[in-house]
Amino acid sequence: MSKPDDFPEDFLWGAATASFQIEGATTADGRGRSIWDTFAETPGKVLNGDTGDPADDHYHRYAEDIGLMRALNLGAYRFSIAWPRILPEGEGKVNQAGLDFYDRLVDALLEAGIRPWATLYHWDLPQPLEDRGGWPERDTALRFADYATVVAEALGDRVGDWMTINEPWCSAFLGYDNGHHAPGRRDTAAALAATHHLLLGHGLAVEAIRSTGHPARVGLAHNQAVIRANGAHAADVRAARRADGVRNRIFTDPLFKGSYPADVLKDIAHISDFSFVREGDLATISAPIDFLGVNYYTPEFVAGSDRGLDPAGVDGGGGAWPGAEPEEVHVSQGLPVTQMGWEIDPRGLYDVLQRLAGESGGIDLYVTENGCAFEDRVSEDGAVHDPERTDYYEAHLRAAREAVHAGIPLRGYFAWSLLDNFEWAWGYSRRFGIVYVDYETQERVVKDTGHWYAELAGTGRFPER
Repeated sequence: MSKPDDFPEDFLWGAATASFQIEGATTADGRGRSIWDTFAETPGKVLNGDTGDPADDHYHRYAEDIGLMRALNLGAYRFSIAWPRILPEGEGKVNQAGLDFYDRLVDALLEAGIRPWATLYHWDLPQPLEDRGGWPERDTALRFADYATVVAEALGDRVGDWMTINEPWCSAFLGYDNGHHAPGRRDTAAALAATHHLLLGHGLAVEAIRSTGHPARVGLAHNQAVIRANGAHAADVRAARRADGVRNRIFTDPLFKGSYPADVLKDIAHISDFSFVREGDLATISAPIDFLGVNYYTPEFVAGSDRGLDPAGVDGGGGAWPGAEPEEVHVSQGLPVTQMGWEIDPRGLYDVLQRLAGESGGIDLYVTENGCAFEDRVSEDGAVHDPERTDYYEAHLRAAREAVHAGIPLRGYFAWSLLDNFEWAWGYSRRFGIVYVDYETQERVVKDTGHWYAELAGTGRFPER
């Protein structure tokens, strides 16, 4: 008999990774270059000059890592496929050796009883496509659809769960607006064009996956932000509306309503007239999906800049919208923070799930990323004791369980991340894993949080602490 603390028996427990962050082997077996190879090799772009090699050498150690997944009682593994491994030029000739790696990975997952969840794009755009303009160009969306067809035809007989794009906001605005991520451009108009073409690429990929005839559930991962006005002051409310528009609604309205929000288009009319939107695009973007992935880390508190408040330093987890007009600032609420400086607010996870359940029409939701970075080290007893991380997970998973019991269609949870890894512009200085990785020896050590999560995944109820 279930208890109030229990998750449903069919609740899916998983962990997530991304290809560039863990695979390493960036020149192996015909892999082409990605924008992250170029960005990481550019002096001053990534902390300590870190690059994607060797990362966790998952390309060669995937069997060991699947053994860890089994020990962690994972029912599913969310991984991403490296576009440059499959199509080194971004289009044209398929690199069979790249496909073979994912063949081996999928077969090994299934043999271990772990459900493969494949993400087609987690930010590693082939460099040749960026050289031709990248996501601000419509052609990139078309090439993405071709790539989706190649992968779905090769793996669709065994992979039934597909995610097209991971966090299009990050690709568009961190990559093309503020330049914090690859390709490192600073062009707000380009970021807005990239927003549309990422969404178009998603819609075209949905068509491509379904056209293969393999049974498939298709969605995408959206890092919906919880935008909260700092107070009732009119400037704060106005700032929150603007921020929510370009942080959230510019992505979700096309997906679920088939249109861009009118107030956002008005806000950014001085930057772009959205003439890149063609007839039929929004119908393609808004084609029904089977589920929505929700990535959540931290809320964002927004105030009007004319209020004279000191802005909080927010990077990566949120905090940019176009216009270059200092009308909004992030404000700290004095909450505890992770090593990233992101405030910890589990209620935000419940709020974002509740909102998206309504906006999406009640389709299945999955938390496809949730986690935190803290400073970890191997203790003298050979273990990694990370109580702050365990606290973070328990608080957020209690919010998730509350959402399930409230009738929100949350069907599963993927911890971010399975392994410590290359944390983008932070290099190897931030550890998000539930498994510790010694980057010198590649030794893996399950952290205390990993053991805690394994017990929860195995029983569906919170472990005693």
